[in-house]
Amino acid sequence: MKKKSLQVIAGTANQSLAAKICDYLYLSPAEAEVERFPDGEWNVKLNSDIRDTDVFIIQPTCPPVNDSIMELLLLIDCCRRASAHQITAVIPYFGYARKDRKDEGRVPISAKLVSNMIVSAGAQRVLTLDLHATQIQGFFDIPVDHLYAAPVFIKYFQEKGIKDLTVVSPDVGRTKLARVYAQNLGGELAVVDKVRTGPDQVAAGTVIGDVKGRNVILPDDMISTGGSIVLAANVVMELGAKSVHVCATHGILCGDSIQRLNDAPIQEVVVSDSVPMEGLPAGANIKTLTVARLLGEAIRRIHEGESVSALFET
Repeated sequence: MKKKSLQVIAGTANQSLAAKICDYLYLSPAEAEVERFPDGEWNVKLNSDIRDTDVFIIQPTCPPVNDSIMELLLLIDCCRRASAHQITAVIPYFGYARKDRKDEGRVPISAKLVSNMIVSAGAQRVLTLDLHATQIQGFFDIPVDHLYAAPVFIKYFQEKGIKDLTVVSPDVGRTKLARVYAQNLGGELAVVDKVRTGPDQVAAGTVIGDVKGRNVILPDDMISTGGSIVLAANVVMELGAKSVHVCATHGILCGDSIQRLNDAPIQEVVVSDSVPMEGLPAGANIKTLTVARLLGEAIRRIHEGESVSALFET
């Protein structure tokens, strides 16, 4: 049987990451026009022949979230109607992930709704990175390859060679992630006892574990307003930590989050380029690491029929 060819389509949400992924794969992206009608509706057209090919659409659903989602859906539908052999939605950042359950009455399960739309549009597979809640994988009735950016950050911190290290989970839900960092970096583990008092408000009690005289790494999946991570940084410094390093896969950075991070007792903030990080203001204490190789290798393995989970085996 003739092997299917590989095509990558870059949405407009993060074209710089898409370009790096294409460089890793030694190919050029398929030609696509993504424009707007005068009334604001998206107008999508493919100028490349994708019939009977494996198509990977790279489009994080980052701000402006609704525009990014609608563009992704139209690109998927376009590929389905152009007779693509297999359509994989590559979503480095999956928006609407906070509402993954009914935590009170009369609210939607937004993550499930978005998942349904992606499948209904015609996606046959999803490749994503550090979901806000891992159970979202089960919302899709198609295969989901869930990648983790932790190896990228761990390599960075290994090269820095931080001594007297304690990895602190900013809340109980991230303890498993923090343990991975601690095991690979040879550090101790601690957890911040955090209570959410509202959609964007949190309060911290104390730290479970010892951080006095230690250099701390705070890993998280995303930084939105910066409230949670700044609160955790303040708590560990008050308890005698020597320094605080922060890493998060998705640097959404809403509102005055950059100023909040700059004002906090944080030595550095490290994020990935899962969402666009160009145009940061001068003086922003933020370093960006690329996940292009990680996503590019996953795309290659999916296309070649190789194991994706083997990327994380040690």
